Amino acid sequence: MKISYNWLKQFIDTDKTPEQFSQILTGIGLEVETLEKVQAVPGGLEGLVIGYVKECRQHPNADRLKITKVDAGTGTELQIVCGASNVGVGQKVVVATVGTTVYPTKGEPFKINKSKIRGEESEGMICAEDEIGLGESHEGIMILDANALIGDLAKDYFKLTDDYLYEIGLTPNRADAASHLGTARDIAAFLKTNFTKPDISGFKVENTSRKIEVVVENETACPRYAGLTISGIEVKDSPKWLKEKLAVIGIRSINNIVDVTNYVLHGLGQPLHAFDADAIKGNKVIVKTCPEGTLFKTLDEVERKLSADDLMICNAEEPMCIAGVFGGINSGVKSSTKSIFLESAYFNPVWVRKTSKRHGLKTDASFRFERGIDPDITVFALKYAALLIKEVAGGTISSEISDIYPTPIKPFDVDITYHNVHRLIGKSIEHEEIRSIIKALDIEIIKESEEGLSLKVPPYRVDVTREVDVIEEILRIYGYNNIEIPTQIRASLNNSVRPEKDDVQNNISDLLTANGFNEILSNSLTKSAYSSDLDHAVKILNPLSNDLDVMRQSLLYSGLEAIAYNQNRKNTDLKFYEFGKVYSVKEEKYIETQRFSVFLTGADKAEQWNQKPHPVSFYMLKAVVDGLLDRLNIKDIITEDANCSKMAFGLQYMRNGKQLVKFGSVAAVSLKKVDLEKEVFYADFNFDLILAAVRKNVIIYQEVSKFPAVRRDLSMLVDTQVTFGQLKQIAQKTERKLLKDVNVFDVYQGDKLPAGKKSYALSFTLQDEEKTLTDKAIDSVMQKLIYNFGKEAGAEIRK
Repeated sequence: MKISYNWLKQFIDTDKTPEQFSQILTGIGLEVETLEKVQAVPGGLEGLVIGYVKECRQHPNADRLKITKVDAGTGTELQIVCGASNVGVGQKVVVATVGTTVYPTKGEPFKINKSKIRGEESEGMICAEDEIGLGESHEGIMILDANALIGDLAKDYFKLTDDYLYEIGLTPNRADAASHLGTARDIAAFLKTNFTKPDISGFKVENTSRKIEVVVENETACPRYAGLTISGIEVKDSPKWLKEKLAVIGIRSINNIVDVTNYVLHGLGQPLHAFDADAIKGNKVIVKTCPEGTLFKTLDEVERKLSADDLMICNAEEPMCIAGVFGGINSGVKSSTKSIFLESAYFNPVWVRKTSKRHGLKTDASFRFERGIDPDITVFALKYAALLIKEVAGGTISSEISDIYPTPIKPFDVDITYHNVHRLIGKSIEHEEIRSIIKALDIEIIKESEEGLSLKVPPYRVDVTREVDVIEEILRIYGYNNIEIPTQIRASLNNSVRPEKDDVQNNISDLLTANGFNEILSNSLTKSAYSSDLDHAVKILNPLSNDLDVMRQSLLYSGLEAIAYNQNRKNTDLKFYEFGKVYSVKEEKYIETQRFSVFLTGADKAEQWNQKPHPVSFYMLKAVVDGLLDRLNIKDIITEDANCSKMAFGLQYMRNGKQLVKFGSVAAVSLKKVDLEKEVFYADFNFDLILAAVRKNVIIYQEVSKFPAVRRDLSMLVDTQVTFGQLKQIAQKTERKLLKDVNVFDVYQGDKLPAGKKSYALSFTLQDEEKTLTDKAIDSVMQKLIYNFGKEAGAEIRK
């Protein structure tokens, strides 16, 4: 939101500097993001002075040039060559002296240098208005009033004043501050001074010759509607002061009528709309909804289909304006307009917000209406705007004010206790100070007691409806910086048996980042086309777009989109990981699960002179997964084939019957959804189960055994559905002390074996850390393994 310093000072009388205002605004919750000096014209007429032409003669070498002698108040007459036909002796003129930079209305700024023009020396420039940015005319030099003082600054003569522009990061709850009046009200509360509203005492109805009937059919969508007519106006350019006020905050001047409505909008926070009264058919304004699908062309010349839930301002025959959002192309003010109907209303914020979103229309008016404006300023703003229109466009107020307000919006009743004020703020504030702040915030004290206050909060403070909201208001005006930081802070230590979530996440991040992975962070909203089970997807009721219409059910596609984005920009070798939540709904119960994903694609390492790029593989991903689980000290894992439609092939690690992680090669159908062709390897961890399974790593040094390890191999025939993980689990259960490692080094499945069978070759590493193993002990272990493999997995040992 843009706020002008000079405009603010129309509401509050203070000698505070722009910089002090900036500090105050930020301190009371209206954060000033930028403070910028704004000059009335580019360059601010710096270096330009008032001069007096004492001599003027023809240039000897040019018919269209004259040589002048000018007194610019410097004590020395300046010789200036001038090409204007209207220059003459005795004139007061604007002079740009040597070294001055001038900013023309059109073209680039340029510096005035001492030079020779057709052989004659020139020590400056006598200026036309377009040469210094004061207008468009270039018919001749500017000739000033005779009372202009020689040597005075041109910016003082033209009464140009610099302004300062605040860019305020307005939070959605502070609708009351979305104007210069609202901002000034907060500053006045902080400074404990008064702020002044514009004077409307001069308002009066001059006749009732142009009455327009107003009917509000939908009082829910339009609780208050006011309007009046002004006849005999002249639509033309706005006066200079009005253009300058709007220009500072970035508003382009349209005409005097529209500019007044914008001026009141940004000044008081009340949106207005001016209709051409002659275009109101039947001399009747009806506030209602129209049938579904009604066509309506807006000011931007776009024809829109209306919803039955769009509130419209209509005449007796057709709609004229989308209430609170955008005007129609046929009913607005035109250059030929002679009479207007001026509207000032309070529209239901929910209705305006839905209509604005439905049609993709965001305007200054809808911005304020959908957050909630002041319903009590409606008529005040209408009178103020009417007086301004009379000032800049003439005319007479030709009707009584139609003010339809059947059910006034009531203030919010809030009770506060001094105890809670002190408790939440963290400091005991004098009761008189609390009452003073509350009154300064335009909150009425209804009842006082030793314990607290009963209040009525004005309805424009839509964010102050509870005791805690009032306490927040007291704190921000009292000043966050006035709350002392205690010298001592007491806290209790929380001793947790399991590692904290943040510690586990940081541990994983450190390991992956150290191994060349980059963390990504994606939007939880995604396309419904990515959902594998749309019936259980969490759908967005009012999606921002078709691409963001459901909550994600997996981290897969957000990672694939990041990969596609990079690969489209020639960054093909990628290692990503992401922490995030996934969402689903079952039996009307919403489920939120914390997940963690890893992605690999492209080459493992960049191409070098001494090695070729090596593509990533499933086994590289498996090494990452195993390394993570080992780092987290997670044991007792069972390996199974991954049964997942999103993967071409892969494995899953189970623990206590629950899937800890699944990983493998992403299926082609999933890659196609994001236009990827290169193979991608993906691991999906259930982070909630990881947290439950993680154990604190206690590192105990153990001396390296001096007794040698022994390897033995077994080749066996098993059913095709038997996995290495099952065989490994059987081996570890059979021999817990001597068996140190189990590995598969060969797998064969083909026509030389019986149907439904495959061959595994396993290696077993045995070691006794207290003595050398004997052949008898080794054979005993191997016989137990052979027996249990046959018993539990149906394995046949191959000779």
